[in-house]
Amino acid sequence: MASYRAIPPSATVRLAKKTSNLFRARAKTDAPGLDVSGLTGVISVDPQARTADVAGMCTYEDLVDATLPYGLAPLVVPQLKTITLGGAVTGLGIESTSFRNGLPHESVLEIDILTGDGQILTATPDGEHADLFYGFPNSYGTLGYSTRLRIQLEPVERYVALRHLRFDDLDTLQSTMDAITHTRSHDGVAVDYLDGVVFSATECYLTLATRTDEPGPVSDYTGMDVYYRSIQHESVNHPKTDRLTIHDYLWRWDTDWFWCSRAFGTQNPQIRRWWPKRYRRSSFYWKLIALDRKYDIGDRLEQRKGLPPRERVVQDVEVPIERTADFVRWFLREIPIEPIWLCPLRLREPEPAGAAPDRPWPLYPLEPKRSYVNIGFWSSVPIVPGQPEGAANRRIERAVTEFEGHKSLYSDAYYDEDEFAALYGGERYDGLKKKYDPNSRLLDLYSKAVQRK
Repeated sequence: MASYRAIPPSATVRLAKKTSNLFRARAKTDAPGLDVSGLTGVISVDPQARTADVAGMCTYEDLVDATLPYGLAPLVVPQLKTITLGGAVTGLGIESTSFRNGLPHESVLEIDILTGDGQILTATPDGEHADLFYGFPNSYGTLGYSTRLRIQLEPVERYVALRHLRFDDLDTLQSTMDAITHTRSHDGVAVDYLDGVVFSATECYLTLATRTDEPGPVSDYTGMDVYYRSIQHESVNHPKTDRLTIHDYLWRWDTDWFWCSRAFGTQNPQIRRWWPKRYRRSSFYWKLIALDRKYDIGDRLEQRKGLPPRERVVQDVEVPIERTADFVRWFLREIPIEPIWLCPLRLREPEPAGAAPDRPWPLYPLEPKRSYVNIGFWSSVPIVPGQPEGAANRRIERAVTEFEGHKSLYSDAYYDEDEFAALYGGERYDGLKKKYDPNSRLLDLYSKAVQRK
């Protein structure tokens, strides 16, 4: 609150933090920001109630370290260690439990929010500020910042048993994923975690994972072996199996930032052998990305090769599960990026008390009782001379709308203002903005996500 009061009334209120998991550009400013240095820890864990009170800037790495000793974990643990709980709730968070547990904001029981008008309010599903509780997800700090969140936890066991199913066609993969999403099992075995990887239209995988306490050998993908390469195998009739500790399963993607570490040479065995383990993690790769942005290293190297600069295509989109195969076929045909990550999700049932019956989260308007698939692709494509800025991203946005999908706002967006309002809350958002940030101390969502002021 002291740091809020120290910001001049004419200045935009921002967080005073050097790191971010956003891929959109952040404007440089010399104005002071909100001091969040005291909001980085776990306040308490209640193993009987299976809840945790967590400061808004606490990372999931620290949160998991606090809950696993109790045999508990957050209902959804996003893939990267430095994602914060507050960031996942006000922005994007998804993982392989989302087909049964939805998104991180759905496990929030109550939340303290510093609003744009300088108040700290406690928002609950059926309290005085229920409208803020439901409007906060996907607001990306434009309605306020979370200072404390109380979340639900779920029991976990010491190990996770994995089955990697290979498919040689996208339609069979889609139908299998749809069936598992509804039954939460496959071939008579429970499925607790579900995601997939598409290497091509004829080589794609679903990874089915089951919690277990049965002791036995486990794999380690923090060393020379790379997790996503371990998924691949030849047989479409016989799954490949694996085992990880629950800790290593939750962070299986972080060591190589999914597959993005290959851009830095980390997956080359000659380099990997000498690359210190402590630097094989997403937080370090972020620093390399920051250097690239500052000095245009990538484009300079492309220029030396006689190649054009590249457009960043880093996006997560959701499409209805029944449209997944068609969208992936379109993407593989039109956008030269592989692999692609798949993660099915459904809003949790029953709907929380106090929620609107049609779409309970107005700024993240997925339909209840409908299955979606998050499709993640993170790379770049050559810029074609004469095309508008963000040409590939604009094509993807149009396709996502045509496929009845929805796009996260953590990266570049190019919507016009009317289309954006129709997709992301419209009048509901405007009403919340006027109520909780009447003097516009915070950027509005369109300015922050699209105009990138």
